[in-house]
Amino acid sequence: MPHSSLNKDLAITERSVEVHLAEKAALALTGLLLPAAVELLLTLGGRPLPWAMPLAGSLALAVGGFLLPDIMVRSEAAKRRAAFRHALGAFLNLVHLLLAGGAGVEGALADAARVGHGWAFQQLDRALDIARLTRTSPWRTLGQLGDELEINELSELAAALSLAGTEGAKVRASLAAKAAALRHQGGSEAEAEANAATEWMTLPAALMAVGFIVFVFYPALAHVTTSL
Repeated sequence: MPHSSLNKDLAITERSVEVHLAEKAALALTGLLLPAAVELLLTLGGRPLPWAMPLAGSLALAVGGFLLPDIMVRSEAAKRRAAFRHALGAFLNLVHLLLAGGAGVEGALADAARVGHGWAFQQLDRALDIARLTRTSPWRTLGQLGDELEINELSELAAALSLAGTEGAKVRASLAAKAAALRHQGGSEAEAEANAATEWMTLPAALMAVGFIVFVFYPALAHVTTSL
């Protein structure tokens, strides 16, 4: 069975454990049998490979097929967490504006969650609905959502706002500070991604330069070596 971290990733990607395990088994079995099928075709064609090659290929592909669904789930979960953080910043800005316009804390939270679209706002709206139906603090359900999705920013926000209580001025100040921190974090992440993309863009140019040098100097080098 998947461990707790992977279970959280599966919950974020809205995939069941059963489907995930079935995909792992199917891909592992496909990887295990594919080299054997290729070896059978080559044998029928009169060009068999040494037995070690299909065996090694089967083991490598089986392991790769077994691990591939885990890697894909973790990658998709990471993307959803990043998208949730961006949506959380927009949500906090909406709540701050609604509070500044005279709305109550719980009303501002509910209205801001309903205005937004997408998976992140649906999760926020669900947590606030649970708080309303169970008559518990919205900070508590939002903190539980942060723990469930492993969104530290949401858990920290809920903890900070639970201390502020329902006093509008303190809540607005906490929301404004957290929204500014999320904007700064998002800008830093975007800058880091842009720098990484720029570095990768220099790789093709470097390879082309190396290829050009080899293309220019190889004939001369070959001529020198053959004349010795």
